Amino acid sequence: MDFRFSQEEEAFRQEVRGFLEKELPPNWVGPTTSWEQDAIDELWEFSQVMARKLGEKGWLSITWPKEYGGLAGSYVQQAIFSEEIGYHRAVGIDPAGVRFLAPALIAFGSEEQKRRHLKPIAAGEVTWCECFSEPEAGSDLASVQTRALPDGNGFIISGQKVWSSAAHRSDWCFLLARTNDKVPKHKGLSFFLVDMKTPGITVRPLLNIAGLYSFAEVFFDEVKVPRENLVGEENKGWYVTMSVLSFERAFIDHVGIARRMLDDLSKYAKELYGNNKVPDIIRQRLAELKVEAEVARLFAYRVVLMQQRGVSTGTESAMLRMFLTELRQRIANTGMELLGVYGQLGEGSKWIPLAGMTERHYLISFALTIAAGTSEIQRNIIATRGLGLPSG
Repeated sequence: MDFRFSQEEEAFRQEVRGFLEKELPPNWVGPTTSWEQDAIDELWEFSQVMARKLGEKGWLSITWPKEYGGLAGSYVQQAIFSEEIGYHRAVGIDPAGVRFLAPALIAFGSEEQKRRHLKPIAAGEVTWCECFSEPEAGSDLASVQTRALPDGNGFIISGQKVWSSAAHRSDWCFLLARTNDKVPKHKGLSFFLVDMKTPGITVRPLLNIAGLYSFAEVFFDEVKVPRENLVGEENKGWYVTMSVLSFERAFIDHVGIARRMLDDLSKYAKELYGNNKVPDIIRQRLAELKVEAEVARLFAYRVVLMQQRGVSTGTESAMLRMFLTELRQRIANTGMELLGVYGQLGEGSKWIPLAGMTERHYLISFALTIAAGTSEIQRNIIATRGLGLPSG
């Protein structure tokens, strides 16, 4: 099997790199995740400029059909773009709209929904958020209690969502709500698109461990949503949701982020100890992480090739998600050990190494194995779907 990229794919990677090196400011630090992009005003404003530039290149919609604003390109091109975005810590990607929702709309949305929503996402003109989790329904997502009651030619939605990334920045949300409580919980859910300017919606940002307002609670108080905003069939929203989560868990950009953090730590170790004097224990640990990063990259491209063939990636996406988020935690822990007390310094200190990225990476890494399904949930998916083991 040939694992090399084609000449066209390598040329595309160089094109993306050249664009990012030109458009990103000198000495660019950037975020460790899109959560920082959502929380920091300066990053948010720059991300809006970058989103439109990426949209003009067609890079937010590489694999989409041309009639919806896409390039009809390959999933490998999409993965190359995502990996380079992650490695350069670039901004301008709306993950909820570009990576999660759009593929599900292409698969399940009506023609009207596709034509209304896909082109603005492809152009970088609109921001979406995901309203799935609730105070009593996170890992057990099918237990959501937000209600959508029929009302003429639409629905009235009431309930509370939490941990909605960028909800305070977003124009639209996609939402999972209960439309039938007389059937098993997975079968009574529906998937909606909701304009965040609709009367009855209240957003309250939440402070995370890194001191950033990147998440939010969203309250729906008798919010009227037209029936044409229902994606797929009523009471069959679980299938749309699983499609969204499958794409959400394909963390290709995080492969680039992990590789960049590891490269930065290796460079710092050589500067700290001298090129030929790095202690063996540090050399061995960084070498182990290098191997794991390459494993994660191969995991990621396996998922990509399966997506390109139209094969379900539920188990493989769970494997990638679990391995990669835990790898990012291991890299962050190693970074804090390498920096010692300097790793605790806040941004702005003249003594802080690596522009404070290690501390930020470390703090945010705690949430990575929780968001979009905990590591325990991913292991359950791998056990039941991948190994055929009975549910616990």
